[in-house]
Amino acid sequence: MTRSLLALAAFGAAAIAGPAQAQTPVDTGDESYNMVIVYGDDACPTSDDGTIVVCARQAESERFRIPESMRFTDGPQAQSWAERVEQLEMVGSFGTLSCSPVGAGGMTGCTQEMIRKAYADKENSSAVRFGEVIAAARADRLSTIDEDAERTQEDVEMIEREYMQRLEEQRDAPTPDESELPQPNAKIVAGDPES
Repeated sequence: MTRSLLALAAFGAAAIAGPAQAQTPVDTGDESYNMVIVYGDDACPTSDDGTIVVCARQAESERFRIPESMRFTDGPQAQSWAERVEQLEMVGSFGTLSCSPVGAGGMTGCTQEMIRKAYADKENSSAVRFGEVIAAARADRLSTIDEDAERTQEDVEMIEREYMQRLEEQRDAPTPDESELPQPNAKIVAGDPES
């Protein structure tokens, strides 16, 4: 029984060892066998002097990782500092600004607690967030802004060309003689200021 526990402990120690130490023999106290962990396509070392070599092959992705049996613990050392501090805050939660029925002025902290909870609900709610709506509208507008600007530029250039063409046609057109110009039909009568 102790031999198998010792072999298991040696196997776990070999699993923790780095890649350079991964192929070194594990000292189990018995010289008749040797346990080695190899990773990926590494070759298993050959046995010599009548020693039996036992190779445990692991995936290449496991080479620099902590062994799986040692990765997760349920003890207090696995608890985050944020959870520990939160528990410490709740230990003495009574008295002024605590929103508790215990101690003098315990009811005075209820408003702050209600506000804190409201902000937490607002942060985690699935309701419409105006920032996201504005960002989506801005992205939608910016996705077509270059095409719209190009189309507007083409329209402006076309209007300018038509205007310049009309000016050129008017400049090149023959000027009418004075006889072709329309004559006024008004008669001027002497002494009549309104005519």
